[in-house]
Formats: sequence, C-alpha cells, structure tokens
Amino acid sequence: MALKDVISGTRNEAGIANVLKVLAQQLGDKLQTGQSFREQHAHTTTYLTTQLPDGVVFVENAYDVKTVVRACAEHKVPVIPFGTGSSLEGQVNAPSGGISIDFTRMNRIIEVNAEDLDVTVEPGVTREQLNTYLRDTGLFFPIDPGANASIGGMASTRASGTNAVRYGTMKDNVLSVTAVTANGEEIRTARRARKSSAGYDLTRLFVGAEGTLGVLTSVTLRLQGIPEKISGGVCSFDTIKAACDAVIMTIQMGIPVARIELLDEVQIRACNAYSGLSYQEKPTLFLEFHGTEETTALQSQQFAEIAAEFGSSDFQWTGDAQERAKLWKARHDAYWACRALAPQLDALSTDVCVPISRLADCVVETQKDIAENGFLAPIVGHAGDGNFHVLVLFDGKDADSIAKTEEFVARLNRRALSMDGTCTGEHGIGQGKLSFLQEELGDAVDLMRAIKSSLDPDNIFNPGKLFRMS
Repeated sequence: MALKDVISGTRNEAGIANVLKVLAQQLGDKLQTGQSFREQHAHTTTYLTTQLPDGVVFVENAYDVKTVVRACAEHKVPVIPFGTGSSLEGQVNAPSGGISIDFTRMNRIIEVNAEDLDVTVEPGVTREQLNTYLRDTGLFFPIDPGANASIGGMASTRASGTNAVRYGTMKDNVLSVTAVTANGEEIRTARRARKSSAGYDLTRLFVGAEGTLGVLTSVTLRLQGIPEKISGGVCSFDTIKAACDAVIMTIQMGIPVARIELLDEVQIRACNAYSGLSYQEKPTLFLEFHGTEETTALQSQQFAEIAAEFGSSDFQWTGDAQERAKLWKARHDAYWACRALAPQLDALSTDVCVPISRLADCVVETQKDIAENGFLAPIVGHAGDGNFHVLVLFDGKDADSIAKTEEFVARLNRRALSMDGTCTGEHGIGQGKLSFLQEELGDAVDLMRAIKSSLDPDNIFNPGKLFRMS
C-alpha cells in the first residue's frame, strides 16, 4: 500500500500509440519502451505511487527535444522532463502516461564567461559535474541541495540547500533559460546582463514551474569566486529553542554565515551512528564561514559569543579542509542516517519554511507533535532561512501508520501556513503537496491556471503537477 495514491489522469491511448510510432521513426533507438526503462523514469525517492511513462527518449540536443514536443503536441500526449530522478514530490510521475524526456545525454557545459561570473549549461549537467569543471577557474556554483541533482531539475523545482542563506536559491542564480514551448519552438527568456527592465520576467516564470510550462534546453547561471578561506564549526545546545534563537540572532546581527544547519537530538544520534561521529546527542548547529583568514575568524568569534548567550559553551571551529569535508559529508548523508535508524520502515521526507522569527516556534511545536504521536522523525534544517525538513519513519504496510503519517504532514504544512510560511521551502509541490498550494495562495492559483492554459492549451507539459486544471 502506498502512503498516498496520487490522482491518475485520462490516457489518450490512440495519441500515445501514434507518438510512439512517430518517435521510433524519427529518433530510432533514442526512444526506449522497455519496462525497466519506464520504471527507472517514474521512480521517486518518496512515498507516492509510481506512475510509468509509455516511452523514454534520451535526447542529445535541442532538436531532439523539439521533435518530441512537436509529436506530443500534435497528438495531445504528455511530456515529462527527467533529470536525475531525485525529486521528492512525484514530479517525474506520469499520471496520464506519455513520454519521459531523459536529459542525461544533454550534459555539455556550453560556455564559461569567467570575467562575467556566469556559465551556460545544458539541463543534464549535474551540480557536482559543473563544480568539478569550474575548479581551475577559481569559480564555483553555490547551490547545493544535497543530492547530485541536474541543473535543469534544480531550476525547474527552484532548488536551494545548505548555502542558500548566503547565496540564495535557484531563482536568484539563474540569469536566463532557453525552453521549448508547446508550439515546438525554442525561446530564450533573457540575455546575460545582470539586470534588465525589458518586459515580463520570463526566466523566473520557468524557474520553479516544475516542467509544466515548457522543457528547458539550457540554463545560464551566476557563479561565485571560490572563497580565500572557508572555516566550519559545530556547537550544541540544551534545547531546540535555544539553538533556533541563536540562529535568529545570528541572522538579525548580519553575520554573513555561508551555512547554518540545525540538527535535532534524534538526527545527531543518527549521524553519529551512520557517519562515525561522536557529537553530544543534543540540538546542534553546523556552520560554515566564507571569506579571508581574518573575516572568517571574526565571524566565528561573533557567533561563539551569540551561542554562549544561549547556553552553548562548546563551539568548535576549524579551517582544516578534511575536517570540514567530514562534517558536511555527515550532513549530506542525513537522509541515509535516518533510514538506518529503522531500516525495516518506510520514510517520508517533507519540508516547510517560515519567517526566521517564527522558526523556533514552528520547530518546537513540531517536536511536540512528533512526541505526542510516538513518531520516529528526525528534524534537520537550513535554519538560516527558516527552512527545515522532517523525515517520518512509518510502516507502509499498516493502514493506521499511513493515516497517522498523512495527518502529521497535513498538520505540519498548516502549522507553517499559520505562521505566514510556506508548505514547501525547496521540495516543490509536484503531486504530494498539490492540495496545500491552494491553501497557501488561494485565488492566485487561478492566475497560475490561466498562465498554464495560455502557454500549454492542451496540458501536455507535466500534467497533474502543481494544481488541478479543472
């Protein structure tokens, strides 16, 4: 039994058959219809029912993308973009069948403009691939969602991650995209200039659209200089409120932390066991400072004073690269560390985000909810921007466990909304949070539907995601 049976759409059987025939003729073995290929392109790392596409096209260039979109538009068949499959809310599912466009072969870095601090890449380039390529230029791309996601997928879900408190999210770091629209033509949303007053901001319209308005074929990104000095630190607190309050004061004091991550005592226990660490099993902050030798030392000292004010006396920081790597490897492995706490159980990863002043309230109330309902549910968060994740471990074969988990997620989402927050800080809406978008934005969703209808009148682009069209 799945935790949540997602809505299935109406299948256009005749159209799907025609599209498969056309694409086989035009693209040859770039089209795959085998069961194993289809299953790989509807998997989710979450709890939703898997819904397979009818075919997978491994595109190699924009021409291939146009070919797929034109065929699907003619026969009114869904198109579902696929990067690495690391999305968490069912974004790659195919509720009405259709064609999955796999971008793993469109993984070329098109142009690096080091003097302008920007780069243009194809959508299949991954975050780690890009930063490896950039290493000798002295530049890097700072958005780090944890998974080695594709740039196209990160743009489509408006991803962020551990560095967002300093460098922003994808919406702040995408300068321009090219995309194939419903008429099968490729458009460019902007030039490389750092600012423009020319017309609608089409770039931000596509960033975060989760593939519902068109298919990205390239992304132009802002880059940053690799800092002269990077230092990291760890400190623990007696209560989750004290840790959150230290984060709030750090941000309000304007200390330019690059990362400030919150791990509750359950998450620390999991990380200790999984990553071979020995931190106190107490609410803990992981931090990182970017700058020069002098500025990182000053920032660390300023934070230590704030931490002491909230009861922490064990702030440890280091500039050693290996020590920092071990620290952040443990943070990035948090998901697997949680799963290892109870490997026999299923897992649901969910996130919310609230204004920074309400972070302590939201986390404390969520911990109380977890305790009252007997959940095993570690909390980890990008605390510097009010975003935190809860990984609920539950029995996917037990109806009561499923129902309790769904009810908890609904309470968490509504708790964040009641604090003027959002039901998702970075996972996106997809299928899993579709009903909560309406609760969050109300009549504004009607405007989204109008935009979708105008750009995609036959609803072929990733249907069944973000909102219902009727």
